[in-house]
Amino acid sequence: MDANATVERGLRAARGSPGAAVVWTVAAVLFLDLLAKLAGVSLGPFETPWFALWFGGDVAISEAAGLAWSGIVIGAVIGLASIGLSLTYSILNFANFAHGDYLTAGAFSGWAVTYVIAGVGGLLALGETALNAVTGLGQSHLGDADLVSLVLLRTPPLDAGANIWLSPLAIVVGLVVAVAMTVAVALALDRFVYRPMRDADGISLLIASIGVAFLLRYLVAFVFGNNRRIVTSTDQLPSLNVAEAVTDALPFLGPARGSIIVDLHEVTLVVVAALLMVGLHVLLQQTKLGKAMRAMADNRALAQVTGIPTERVIKSTWLIGAGLTGAAGYLLVLSQGGLGFQTGWLLLLLIFAAVIMGGIGSIYGAIAGGLVIGLASRVSLVWLQGDLSSFARPTAFALMILILLFRPSGIFGGVKTA
Repeated sequence: MDANATVERGLRAARGSPGAAVVWTVAAVLFLDLLAKLAGVSLGPFETPWFALWFGGDVAISEAAGLAWSGIVIGAVIGLASIGLSLTYSILNFANFAHGDYLTAGAFSGWAVTYVIAGVGGLLALGETALNAVTGLGQSHLGDADLVSLVLLRTPPLDAGANIWLSPLAIVVGLVVAVAMTVAVALALDRFVYRPMRDADGISLLIASIGVAFLLRYLVAFVFGNNRRIVTSTDQLPSLNVAEAVTDALPFLGPARGSIIVDLHEVTLVVVAALLMVGLHVLLQQTKLGKAMRAMADNRALAQVTGIPTERVIKSTWLIGAGLTGAAGYLLVLSQGGLGFQTGWLLLLLIFAAVIMGGIGSIYGAIAGGLVIGLASRVSLVWLQGDLSSFARPTAFALMILILLFRPSGIFGGVKTA
């Protein structure tokens, strides 16, 4: 009876919502297919008029775990950057299309400072290069690391020693500078662009942000050039093959199939991103500023009536949101190595997707959305192999659409800045 009742309820649900039934069926098939791949079971091919289908296959657990780790890494970056966009929208009530270019500006400024500190070799050598530029005395470069080439990120990364193992101080200072410069850019743009438009409607602010995006993007291209370059070095960078470490610790599992390589740059990214997210949680929940920000997100007019200094809260919003975005840009380059003037622009759609998926106005939703987007874009490569791998990113957007079909307000819909 219980089984029959369960089946009957399932049939009624399917008839009432056929779309949901299709989605759950596809999800179940993909899950079973993944289990079959991990178990090495393969069935097929099943011929159709257009193509052949296989069920299962042979995918090493280490390969799937490696894709999941890669998804967590990129998801942490997207989540960190999404927080700033979500804060801006919930408190200032407009979608900031320049957000991705804030990320780019922070990444370039931070890595320029990292190159100078790591490549020139410290404050004394930096002082000598400055003296040479003014008087002609002292050294103008260290080896092949010319100061101008360092600032413009034209020196090969190995010559500059740009990794956290060879130059930890340079990386730390670069991260701080990336945060500070992004905050400075955001506050300056707020003062001269957004503040005079404070009472404008959201569409006007959105259009203004598009203009700001183009301004920042091509200003970066003018200063640093429009070519994409590799700016981090993996020379002597510690890494760990997790698959081998696990099988060495647990010999009964047998030899490792494949590898899960985790390097120090990726670990640094995940740890720093997690610490920043925890710090933001504490700020929002335990401080007067956090309570004021939540109050403004709920009802700006009421917040003004109760005496909350709204302009101060707005500046704090830019400071926090831009700072986290600058950190995200710097950490993204630390883990992936590449940097170009369109880095943030190419990531912007994923950031928007994370904010929408998580629930517009929800900080925790932005974090969750970022992780889901990151995991979906990487784990989908289990199925999307070869020429189909280019569809990995669209898969993340398809997942966003499916989530919104069943939960239109997003994962954390209705939960504002806290």
